[in-house]
Amino acid sequence: MPRSAVRFETVADMLERLGGIDPRRIRLSPPPGQATEKDLLALLDHENRLFELVDGVLVEKIMGLKESALAVEIATDLNTWVRPRDLGLVAGADGTLRLMPRLVRIPDVSFISWDQLPTHEFPSAPIPDLYPDLAVEVVSKGNTAEEMERKLKEYFLVGTRLVWFVDPEARSVSVYTSPDDVTVLTEADTLTGGDVLPGFRLPLKSLFARVPRITPSKKPRTGKNGPRRGDQRKGTK
Repeated sequence: MPRSAVRFETVADMLERLGGIDPRRIRLSPPPGQATEKDLLALLDHENRLFELVDGVLVEKIMGLKESALAVEIATDLNTWVRPRDLGLVAGADGTLRLMPRLVRIPDVSFISWDQLPTHEFPSAPIPDLYPDLAVEVVSKGNTAEEMERKLKEYFLVGTRLVWFVDPEARSVSVYTSPDDVTVLTEADTLTGGDVLPGFRLPLKSLFARVPRITPSKKPRTGKNGPRRGDQRKGTK
């Protein structure tokens, strides 16, 4: 076993440390506890799936259509505000960040201020040593409360100043200025950039209106030769 590998006594111990996540999200090759950034990059290059590296474990990042659409809308609004003011860069849901050794996270949306990049140049490393000044996570059904709490603590530990947890089902945003300081906003409220992006404002009613609710698909009527003409399958999460 490599010297830097993380040891887990049991599978239950590993799952608990990762926040009680679904074991189907864990990559078994390389063995949990022994994965490296090299393994992570190989996956990102060759598979159409996103993984984070947590304690030497490759954990699949889950995001459905609705979550992805919300992340894109938020990133667009943020970039529209950030770019003309030359405040930093905005990254999306495949922007890997090394928060600390053996911990690579991929926030759904990140704002990184130029304070971390004084030359105003994008880092050339595929996994840069940067943290999000603002981290946005769009919560999926497969995310556990314990998993999100761990992410929250990690972000603030490395220097993040503002975290938004966006809940598509409740159509609300939990705004954290520390792991213990949270304000929950609803569609009646306006999301602001706080001390990180002063002046930024996003009415949540407008945000959620751009991403309609997704209803479960109806089972198509079938005949002897399969679905009848005119039946259509709607996308599901």
